[in-house]
Amino acid sequence: MQTQETGEITGTRDKDYDLIWFSEQCMSNALKMEVFIADAERAGDAELADLFRRAQTESRKGAEQGKQLLAQRIVA
Repeated sequence: MQTQETGEITGTRDKDYDLIWFSEQCMSNALKMEVFIADAERAGDAELADLFRRAQTESRKGAEQGKQLLAQRIVA
């Protein structure tokens, strides 16, 4: 496990990069769940569609929390 921060390489400290990555992944997952919901609905599987809707809701929550933290931490 690497213990030294890599901000010298990327120009962004690890924890900040991690927050950006997390937010993007949550947003990406919310979009992907839309496809999964449509697939499940097309197959007539309401239970699976509901699972994907719940996952989408949680991904949206994670994205929103990540965006809020980013907004608080951005320094001009």
